Amino acid sequence: MSIETPTVLKKILARKEQEVADRKAKVSIEQLKAQLKSASAPRGFAEALQSKISAGDSAVIAEIKKASPSKGVIRENFDPIEIAKSYERGGAACLSVLTDVDFFQGADQYLKDARAACNLPVIRKDFIIDEYQLYESRVLGADCVLLIVSALSPEKLYSLHATALSLGLDVLVEVHDQQELDIALAVDNPMIGINNRNLHTFEVSLDNTFKLLDQIPRNRIVITESGIHSDSDVQVMRDNNVHAFLVGEAFMRSEDPGLQLKRFFA
Repeated sequence: MSIETPTVLKKILARKEQEVADRKAKVSIEQLKAQLKSASAPRGFAEALQSKISAGDSAVIAEIKKASPSKGVIRENFDPIEIAKSYERGGAACLSVLTDVDFFQGADQYLKDARAACNLPVIRKDFIIDEYQLYESRVLGADCVLLIVSALSPEKLYSLHATALSLGLDVLVEVHDQQELDIALAVDNPMIGINNRNLHTFEVSLDNTFKLLDQIPRNRIVITESGIHSDSDVQVMRDNNVHAFLVGEAFMRSEDPGLQLKRFFA
């Protein structure tokens, strides 16, 4: 089954291939494997989400993101350490940290700093296309990685998923439509993220989550991504039995991201 890769994603992935090649030239995968011995133990990402949901609360993955390709700089006053602390005070279950440099103005250091500043599990939000990046993610301290179905062949998805698990990483498998969901459901993974942003048009609709929801077994944690801008958006999701959320921009535009989180999910 082939998937049409959106144009903007093609551009990002082409750059990512070059970036990974450059990183391999500087630090070999053998060197990364050696560094794994001193990596901190993973914090359970899926477990943290499930714990919140089981307690009847919303499970929020709060995102630390400076910029995006479509919006440019989202937060000028960008301090990952303070943002991480704010999110923890605000009741986040987990953190998401952008490490892509060229398109999101992220950095590996942001992930290391944010994780060290709190006790929350952290997902490395990047475009994972090579097993090298999985070893790199564990060395950086990531507890979870994102695998985007539209960025990978099914075979590559399954291979990367298996390697991630072998390293103790949790995996968030992200889909955008029914075709991608069919591929994702073939992976034995507790978390499925539904991105409400159409990567072809950049339009955002919460209906994207609702369209796919009935196809997903109840034993999977469904995480709705993009388009959550108010407490009413949260309520409509929870009314439809969606209790896990990845939210970035709405928090990043607030002076106190953790306080905004509290307002949305009180």
